[in-house]
Amino acid sequence: MGLQCTTIQTLKLAAVPISRSSSSYSSSYLCRAMPKALTLELLSRHNRSQKPAFTLLARALSVQTAPATESFDAQVARPQWKAAIDFKWIRDNKGEVAINIKNRNSNANLKLVLDLYEKMSSLQKEVERLREERNAVAKKMKGKVEQSERQKLIEEGKNLKDQLATLDEELVKLKDELQQEAQCMPNMTHPDVPVGGEDCSTIRKMVGSPREFNFPVKDHVQLGKELDLFDFDAAAEVSGSKFYYLKNEAVMLEMALINWSLSEAVKRGFTPLTTPEIVRSSVVEKCGFQPRGENTQVYSIVGSDQCLIGTAEIPVGGIHMDSIIAESSLPLKYAAVSHCFRTEAGAAGAATRGLYRVHQFSKVEMFILCQPEESESFHEELIRIEEDLFASLGLHYKSLDMATEDLGAPAYRKFDVEAWMPGLGRYGEISSASNCTDYQSRRLGIRYRPSELQSTSPKKSKGNLAPTQFVHTINATACAVPRMIVCLLENYQQEDGSVIIPDPLRPFMGGLELISPKSG
Repeated sequence: MGLQCTTIQTLKLAAVPISRSSSSYSSSYLCRAMPKALTLELLSRHNRSQKPAFTLLARALSVQTAPATESFDAQVARPQWKAAIDFKWIRDNKGEVAINIKNRNSNANLKLVLDLYEKMSSLQKEVERLREERNAVAKKMKGKVEQSERQKLIEEGKNLKDQLATLDEELVKLKDELQQEAQCMPNMTHPDVPVGGEDCSTIRKMVGSPREFNFPVKDHVQLGKELDLFDFDAAAEVSGSKFYYLKNEAVMLEMALINWSLSEAVKRGFTPLTTPEIVRSSVVEKCGFQPRGENTQVYSIVGSDQCLIGTAEIPVGGIHMDSIIAESSLPLKYAAVSHCFRTEAGAAGAATRGLYRVHQFSKVEMFILCQPEESESFHEELIRIEEDLFASLGLHYKSLDMATEDLGAPAYRKFDVEAWMPGLGRYGEISSASNCTDYQSRRLGIRYRPSELQSTSPKKSKGNLAPTQFVHTINATACAVPRMIVCLLENYQQEDGSVIIPDPLRPFMGGLELISPKSG
């Protein structure tokens, strides 16, 4: 084409206050939105002599999408989507809800939600009263009345119409404000979850014991340098800190880990997926994460409604958005391969060096949609799969029942797995499994219809169909590649500087058994 142009998009970091869970390889981002100044500009140039360059893609709810012509500020002022939250349930259980908010250290404002709900209820009653009066006036005017009386009715009807228009406008604003506040409320919490911060989390299981070395232990950064597996310096020049190049056997190891964990998931009945790595901001929000705010983990594309994903949980959750699934199709089990992008705002120090905490990484994520009564058993199934995978690699690890302050907004209960990393001299999180109950599905609008009408249900739908119910969603990390590489290098290092490849991965590395130092 004859036109030469430069397209500029801006990747803007936006955030919320970080807890440990919000910076983990699970995914927990909180609520509230404030723009942040730091931006990264993405350029793509097209001209006559060049082909187009690759561009960087950079309780109950219903969904309402904002018009595409609205500005970003307008979208923030009015919700892009609306959660049909059970406000009556919140009011009737306000004591329990208040304790839950306190235990989770949430910034949700229950008092404001209750106050707004009462105002909205009162205003709705007033609107209904005026509409009844207006209908009564209209009914009188249909009959035979004197002209003088008709004129009075006309004036009365006009006054009622004006009052209703004013009150309707106030009601819309009040509902929007209530919606914004209520959508910041976290999920309820499983009664067995320990209360408190990260230190209050309890150990579910301890597997194996730390390997004993009879030679000085190296960390993965030193091993990677000596074996020519990484290049952090070049990546820092090209992309910035917390980026990396994998080289030689490390590339093969990444591919092996993905293919191995994916194949293991498929054996267990999961459908393999690759996902989009850019999604709409509204989908991120519906999954319970906040894309725009202080200290977020989400890269948001300024001037658009899109974000880079921090976990495949988000695009997988969006597959069945605004749909009704047949009961016979449940459970739906997915194993999704994707790149993930995290700002890792606030993360610093020796404990996060090397591959442990990075801005971009590959991950295999398991995701289940099921009937409500099955979610706890599937949550247990997912943590067992994780434990089986890590045990088969010979890793020493512990699984934890995470405390209330470490859950993040969507999780009803969360189990983490922390593996021993001898080079770092500590345990590090390598996976997480969360039961989000119906918190996400009510926002995403994912329902199922029971095949038979239950006699215990007082509700009946058209055609004698059972009323729809929201599914439950559960997610778990099968393999977060960089941290798995950290574990394998540090735990399988040998005195001569080589690293043994665990048996399960060898078929996926062309039979390679050892990463050896390069000669010369």
